[in-house]
Amino acid sequence: MKLLSYWHDTAPAFTGGAEGPVEGRYDVAVVGGGFTGLAAARQLAMGGARVALLEANTVGSGASGRNGGHLNNGIAHSYVAAKAHLGAKRAHALYRAFDASVDRIEAIVAEEGIDCAFRRAGKLKLASKPKHVAGLRANFEVIHREVDPDTAFLSKADLAHEVGTDAFHGAMLSKKSGMMHMGRYAVGLAEAARRRGAVLFERAPVTARRTVDGMTELTTPRGTLAARDVFVATGAYTSGPFGWFKRRLVNVGSFIVATRPLTAAEVAAVLPGNRTCVNSMNVGNYFRLAPDNRLIWGGRARFTAFSDQRSDAKSGAVLKASLATIFPQLAHVELDYCWGGLVDMTQDRFPRAGRADGVWYAMGYSGHGAQMSTEMGIRIADAILGRPDTNPLAGLDWPAIPGHLGQPWFLPLVGLWYKTLDRFQ
Repeated sequence: MKLLSYWHDTAPAFTGGAEGPVEGRYDVAVVGGGFTGLAAARQLAMGGARVALLEANTVGSGASGRNGGHLNNGIAHSYVAAKAHLGAKRAHALYRAFDASVDRIEAIVAEEGIDCAFRRAGKLKLASKPKHVAGLRANFEVIHREVDPDTAFLSKADLAHEVGTDAFHGAMLSKKSGMMHMGRYAVGLAEAARRRGAVLFERAPVTARRTVDGMTELTTPRGTLAARDVFVATGAYTSGPFGWFKRRLVNVGSFIVATRPLTAAEVAAVLPGNRTCVNSMNVGNYFRLAPDNRLIWGGRARFTAFSDQRSDAKSGAVLKASLATIFPQLAHVELDYCWGGLVDMTQDRFPRAGRADGVWYAMGYSGHGAQMSTEMGIRIADAILGRPDTNPLAGLDWPAIPGHLGQPWFLPLVGLWYKTLDRFQ
């Protein structure tokens, strides 16, 4: 079993990074080479800005290349709860932005000719307990009536055509949702940004910043550049001189395993509907088939803010056991990959984007950024270019988390709380 991301291992290498020192003067410096930063760099360059992107490792090496491969439309939360928390107008706008994000990715893939197996698959939100069905159905009815008619509610009997297990008791189907190969999309998006005129510096973590004559100087081990505007798009991998954001994000490990390629008979017995799937538990699982028919199975296997090979291997054992519980027919199927990544959670689990601490930003996707990151990168890029503000999160308060200085010491307690809720809810 390889302890590395399937998306990284099966994607071509990006070879368009700038060589030589980090230097020069730019209109915009984008910090972070995930989907948010890459989409922003492409949009800014297309808008005529001179733009440089600084990535601490390699493009797509963070959350963009370590997720479950889902492109799910709509709000991951209960839409009813989102309306109560955000207000009806903002909840509606945010739901529409998630819809638009999948549309946007589909358009970029077509326009730039990115070979990433993009497909409109539909998403199933699966009821893990009989008593979850009523709440799931109530949320569906509001969504279907008010914001998204391209949804349906499936009974337990309907699920026989979707998933090869009796573990679930109904589901909401979101028909607009999609999937793709995340590694190939990241590389394709980076190549598109470079073709459009952006300069991409890999292995260039920002270690310091200062303001000089109205410009922001960003220092890296490879040199220093200056920019009129800075866009921070680092999420859970935020480091260096951006402590304002670290006090507002809780980094949580999310872990994933991938089986060997399944046979046609195994696919038919496990996931005949070939959709993206997520269950209704607080400490739940998400899964889908890869382009080569591996089952990709993920979840919050352990509540930790670390992801390294030792931690990933421990979490892989937890995931293997949960996979066998839901799909006992795969209990003895080999696992070819196991990996982990960090999720940038906000306190209310809604993303944030705008301008603060002297920089532009978009982050805090809380486990649902694979789709939204491209869209928010483009929307904030448009704001930097002086275009009409379409940010659905503009003005949303984002206070620092009390007692949180960057290392989430409280994660084990959070995990215990959610596990307790799952026992009784």
